Amino acid sequence: MMDSNLQIVHQNIHQRQSVGHLIEPAPNAAQLEMAFQAALTAPDHHRLKPTRFIVVAGEQRQAFGELLAQAIQDLGEVDAAQVERVKHHPFRAPLLILVVTKIVEHQKVPEFEQILSTGAAVQNLLLSLQAQGFASMWRSGAVVESALLKTKLGLNVHDLISGIIYVGTAAKVIGPRAEQSTHDYVSTWQVDQS
Repeated sequence: MMDSNLQIVHQNIHQRQSVGHLIEPAPNAAQLEMAFQAALTAPDHHRLKPTRFIVVAGEQRQAFGELLAQAIQDLGEVDAAQVERVKHHPFRAPLLILVVTKIVEHQKVPEFEQILSTGAAVQNLLLSLQAQGFASMWRSGAVVESALLKTKLGLNVHDLISGIIYVGTAAKVIGPRAEQSTHDYVSTWQVDQS
C-alpha cells in the first residue's frame, strides 16, 4: 500500500498538464516564493545556478506586450496582424514568469547540462504552483531568440530565454490526464551473453 504523502506527490505529478485559458487569481508573493524555492532545488552540476526568473504581473503585462511586439518586428515579422497578436500574448494569464538560462563557462559542466537544469527547475516550479491550486502553460516561440528582447530585459545576448510561463487559475475544470503505458518508453539494458 502506498504511503499517503507519496500518493499525494504522485497524484500531483500525474495531474500536471498545460492549461491555455488562465484567469485570476494568480499566486501572491508568498506562493511565488514557495514555487521559486522548489525550482531552485533542481539538479545543478557544480551548483552553477544557471536559472533565473523574471516576473511580469498586473499592469506591466501591457508594457511587456509592447516589448514582445518590438522584438518580433526586430526578428523580421512584417505582418501587422501577427505583431498585434503577439502584443496581446501577456494577457493570456494574470502573471507571467520568464525563465532564463545564464550559461556559465565551466570545464566540467557542458552547456546542455545547464539547460537541462533549467528544465528541471521549471518542472519543479510548475508542480509547486499546481500543488498550490494554480495552473500554467510553458510557451516559447521565435520571440525568445530576440537580441532586442534580451537587451531590454537586461540579459546578455548569449543568455537563453528558456520559456515564458503563463500562470493563473484554470478557467474551467480540466479533465484528468490519460494514463500512459511505459512499455514503449522504458527498456532494460543487459549485457549480451553470446
